[in-house]
Amino acid sequence: MAVANTHLPAPSRHAPGLTAVNRYHGFMATINEHYLKLKAGYLFPEIARRVEQFKAANPEQAPRIISCGIGDVTEPIPEAAQQAMHEAVDELGKRATFHGYGPPTGYEFLREAIIEHDFHAHGIDMSAGEVFLSDGSKGDCGAVLDILGPNNRIGITDPVYPVYVDTNVMIGRTGEADDAGRYAGLTYLPCTEQHGFVAQVPDVPLDVVYLCFPNNPTGSMITRDQLQQWVEYAHANDAIILYDVAYQAFISDSSLPRSIYEIDGATTCAMEFHSFSKNGGFTGVRCGYTVCPDALTAATSSGERVPLNKLWTRRWATKSNGVSWPVQRGAAALYSETGQEQVRALINHYMGNAKLLRKGCEALGLSVFGGEHAPYVWVKTPEGMTSWQWFDVMLEQANVVITPGSGFGSCGEGYFRISAFNTRSNVEEVVRRMGQLSRQPA
Repeated sequence: MAVANTHLPAPSRHAPGLTAVNRYHGFMATINEHYLKLKAGYLFPEIARRVEQFKAANPEQAPRIISCGIGDVTEPIPEAAQQAMHEAVDELGKRATFHGYGPPTGYEFLREAIIEHDFHAHGIDMSAGEVFLSDGSKGDCGAVLDILGPNNRIGITDPVYPVYVDTNVMIGRTGEADDAGRYAGLTYLPCTEQHGFVAQVPDVPLDVVYLCFPNNPTGSMITRDQLQQWVEYAHANDAIILYDVAYQAFISDSSLPRSIYEIDGATTCAMEFHSFSKNGGFTGVRCGYTVCPDALTAATSSGERVPLNKLWTRRWATKSNGVSWPVQRGAAALYSETGQEQVRALINHYMGNAKLLRKGCEALGLSVFGGEHAPYVWVKTPEGMTSWQWFDVMLEQANVVITPGSGFGSCGEGYFRISAFNTRSNVEEVVRRMGQLSRQPA
């Protein structure tokens, strides 16, 4: 069963490894050695390193490079959010309308807007007290480990958004990585082409499972029946699902679940992570939120049930002073009638890019997935080529940066991700260059 972190032991004053001399002269500062378990680098810094190396060796080609790797947006934030943020900054410049520290879990006006538009409008019963504002879902996915016990059995999909894995490594919930990059202490759930890149419910008990839909990196989407199976699994094993819906706004089929809370019983077994980064273009602004239902509990080591909402509230009150006033005003403006129209225009732009990229990859004779409910296109590499080899071909011949699938896990080998977050002219140029590649699929 999932265990809540209700007590952390004090550090020992007789840590192993200290020499007699060190003990005599006092203690020494030490590092969190779990960081040393991490592989060569977080995927995207490693991509950046390789790109910079290529630029240094080929300075004449550097200006031509187009990045379709990291999922960063290119289009301006909606005008409604811009205007609201300008007004909020002006308010901070006057004593009568100045705002200092806000509520650590977010202002009521934004939490209520979230509940009304993201939940009540879709028939989901949720309250503002179950919403926690943050600087984005990436941080939340790691911060949630603060309130979960160290001995939980963790399920990770493969391929996977690397943050889920690395944050567990950093906090000490894993052993060392093997030659395939898989860490001892984590249970890997393969997401294969055979099953539409959706992990199958395992036949072993887990306490905490990370799920992300629409999926990053594969762009796949889960069906209502499949998600129902996961909720039933969580109940059968007293487990918690950490459900990442950062790309929720890109779902184009109303029959597909936008939230895990559309499934009966999910409020007692799941937390949900949301982001304004992609739908509102807030990658440089930073704002997201987590839903932690009042009904969600986990156990202490003695079996006592503890509401996670209570622990999550305490975590935020202690470690954060909340999201800034201008940013929350800007996020709230995204829910206005005008803001919603502008958000839809952004979504349509990026999904139009995804359609072009799909066609461009298909024209090369490659097997293409995703790009229909998510701004990521997941593509099988040409036969006989690894994902990093194809990365090199795209960089060297087309001057286009993609993301090698192996960076997302061993099951990602043989695929690459190409991001639709770009200008239309850049995407059209990428497709043109791909059509001129000298190294075609076998």
